[in-house]
Amino acid sequence: MSVVSSVLVPYASYLRVYEPLAAFPEPERTHWARYAGRARIPTAQDELRRSLADLVATPPVGVPVHESADAFVAEVNGVVCVCPWRTRLRGWLALGELAEMFPAPVLDAVLPPVVRGQAVADHERWAERNPDARPWIRTAVWQVPVRWFVLFADEEREHTGADADGGAPVLRYRTPMVQARRRLARALKTLRESVDEGPLTEGLVDVGRWLEEFHPRALVELDYGGLVHALSAKQLAEDRSALDVAEGIAALQAGDSEGAGEAYGRLAERWRAVRDRQFAN
Repeated sequence: MSVVSSVLVPYASYLRVYEPLAAFPEPERTHWARYAGRARIPTAQDELRRSLADLVATPPVGVPVHESADAFVAEVNGVVCVCPWRTRLRGWLALGELAEMFPAPVLDAVLPPVVRGQAVADHERWAERNPDARPWIRTAVWQVPVRWFVLFADEEREHTGADADGGAPVLRYRTPMVQARRRLARALKTLRESVDEGPLTEGLVDVGRWLEEFHPRALVELDYGGLVHALSAKQLAEDRSALDVAEGIAALQAGDSEGAGEAYGRLAERWRAVRDRQFAN
C-alpha cells in the first residue's frame, strides 16, 4: 500500500450530489448518521488509493467484489448530507466506457477479457435486483464537461492553493439542488431557442434527468479533483469557466452570437490545453 499511496490523484473531475439523511430509507439512514459522526471520514484520495490497490493486484480487480460503505460528508445549513461512494456501481458503469477510451490491445493488458466478462455478468445480475440504482458521483477524465459548469455561478467558486504542508490545491463549486436545476432549465431553454440540437443540449438533458433522481434539498458539487495537478497555480487562480459558460448563455439569450462565440472560445482554449496534456510524453 505504501507504493500506491505515493501516486498522485488521477486527472479526473467529479460531479457529486450530497443528500440529507432524510432522503435515505432505514437502515441506511442510521448507518450514514453514525458514519457522519466518525472522528475521521475517508477522503477522495483514500478512495483513489483503494481503487489503485485493486488495479495493481494479480489478477487486477476491475470492479470491487463488495459495495463500499463509505461516503463523503458535508453540512448544509446545519443539516448533515452524505454522498455515498458506491464504488462498485461506478466501477461497472466506467467499465462500459473503457472500450471507447483505449484500443483493444491496451484494454486487454490493463483488464484481461476474462476479468471484464465476469464484471459484466455480475453487473447484469445485480441490475436485475436493483433496476432504479444510480450513482451519486459522475466522473470525467482530463476535463470538466461544459454541461457541468451550467449548474454553478462564479460566486460559488471555492479555490485554495497548496498549503505549507504540501497539501494539494482545491478548486470546486457548490450549489443547492434547486439552483442547479433552475440554471440547467434556463440554459436548456436558451439553447433550444438559439441553436440546433447537439451534444451540449443532449448532455444537459442527461444531467437534468440524473439530478431529478435526488432530494430537492441536496447539495451539488463540482470538484476539479486531480485536474489541479494538470494546471499551474496561475491557471487555477484565473480559471473562471463557470463564468464563461454563464456569459455565453446570456449572450445567446440576448441574440449576441459574437459574444457567445467569444465566451465559448475562451472556455474551449482553456480545456483544449488540458486535454492535450493527456497525450504528452
